Amino acid sequence: MSGPLDTRFIVLARATGSVVGMTGTNPRLRSIKLRFLQPIDLPATLAPLGRSGDDLLDRWDGHVLVRTAEIDGAVTAYAGRPSDARTLGLTFSADSGYGPTDERLLDVVRSSFLIETRAIAELAARDERVAWLVRRHPGVVPILFRDPFTALIRSISAQQINLRWAATIRRRLAERYGTRLEVDGRTVCRLEPSGLAGVTAGELRSLQLTNAKARSVIACARAARAGELELGQLDRATDRDLIEHLTRLPGIGRWSAEWFLARTLGRPRVVAGDLGVRKAVGLLYLCSVLPSEAEVRRLTGHWGSASAMVQTLALHDLAVSQTPVPPRAG
Repeated sequence: MSGPLDTRFIVLARATGSVVGMTGTNPRLRSIKLRFLQPIDLPATLAPLGRSGDDLLDRWDGHVLVRTAEIDGAVTAYAGRPSDARTLGLTFSADSGYGPTDERLLDVVRSSFLIETRAIAELAARDERVAWLVRRHPGVVPILFRDPFTALIRSISAQQINLRWAATIRRRLAERYGTRLEVDGRTVCRLEPSGLAGVTAGELRSLQLTNAKARSVIACARAARAGELELGQLDRATDRDLIEHLTRLPGIGRWSAEWFLARTLGRPRVVAGDLGVRKAVGLLYLCSVLPSEAEVRRLTGHWGSASAMVQTLALHDLAVSQTPVPPRAG
């Protein structure tokens, strides 16, 4: 691209958002605004990306979101700045070849926000505690990790350690093996399977991964390189088939597979065995008593198609709440 961008704009209707305009004078950058059809608390929604530290892979510093996307086999980076409760301003490199009227990049960004209002509204009408969460945290929605390989690396890194140390491990992986991309003066990394499929467990242990986690990272990289983690195929598979498929990989157990269903595919899945989910459900329903996995499944069995939304709200409330117990019915 050799000159400034045309400042005319095109409006494209979407289920969850619309392109409302494009701007920019830097010939190497393009800017566009993605306007959602309902208010979203974007800072709170994006907070999990930076709450435990900066892993260089999915970056949020409280002001700017920086992520990567793969479209038609090409990887591009984008930066997003919330400008109000409905609008996310996006900047991306013109070198990627994706113009602001091109739907592909916008669809990737749009699909990373899971917005489902009817299911949670219907559930809130039947469950006063869910209604309390919705009132307490309006506009908080799940943010998804749509790159299957990196999503599994996130799960592996977080197994049996605190989330801050897990972010440190991912940052070390990104610094040594990630592909670095620049956008709007900021850096973001992307982990590619080809960069990790050929390493040894000893090399990964030098980053302070355990031997088991090192083997798991390598196995996932090889599976992704072999085409076994293609997003389109995974999106079409049933929950049961996906769990069976993923748990064949070393180090990927049922809980990791369930997180994949919820946070990568946006399926309505409660990860009942996860300690954070257990704490969040205990806070919501049991005055902070820690429930067992079976108890979590019993307490959340009625969440149905709103499960992913409520799980996100409950975890957000756990992270930020200063009042430990929601009001109970008289």
